[in-house]
Amino acid sequence: MAANTDIEPVLAFLPCRTPVAWVEQIIGDLDTLLLDHASLELRAAQQAQKLIRKYGAWESRGHWQLSGAFRSTLINRMSRIAREELRHFEQVVALIEERGGRYAVVSSSRYAAGLHGLARKSGPGALTDSLIIAAIIEARSCERFFSLIEGLDRLDGSIGKFYASLLRAEARHFDDYLSLARSVPDSDVSGRLDVFLGKDAWLIESRDVELRFLSGPLADLRPSLTQSL
Repeated sequence: MAANTDIEPVLAFLPCRTPVAWVEQIIGDLDTLLLDHASLELRAAQQAQKLIRKYGAWESRGHWQLSGAFRSTLINRMSRIAREELRHFEQVVALIEERGGRYAVVSSSRYAAGLHGLARKSGPGALTDSLIIAAIIEARSCERFFSLIEGLDRLDGSIGKFYASLLRAEARHFDDYLSLARSVPDSDVSGRLDVFLGKDAWLIESRDVELRFLSGPLADLRPSLTQSL
């Protein structure tokens, strides 16, 4: 399956592809995949709203000042992303229910926490890092959808079609976050990208202790999430 032109920049941006072992494991546990995916869509909407609350209002942030144009762009893009992510959340929950399941809050994987653990806590660096992390999460999510639908003949038909429909939105979210990061005054995007992309590769390629949408391959045969619900 050739790369969709909408996501070619995403695949070129990321340092590695999803391991085949993860794809094999998650296709065997689609209920866990969908439950974690729903939680991630909800958190993505909340993160976009958090950025509006923290940086959208016109006020000084220490020794640096965001321009009105930047704030306006941030508000417009984050508002749109929040709406789209909530819509995706609704769609995933509907898919879970169509399969006879129910939405449940699940524990987070190590992925987002691993990236945020490297983020700066104040000044323009904090905003730059938050936007870079969001861009990488959107890019990796897009790549995960693509990795799953590459094996469409082995993936549940409704899930495969749904994930194919999300590719363009996730690629656009990636671009929105990255372009905003590059617009932050006094930002060091290229240097910070190296830091976070290196962490992304380690988290995606190394063995994990729980199977999630953004986990590495499972290290052993521990019980799946849905087996414990």
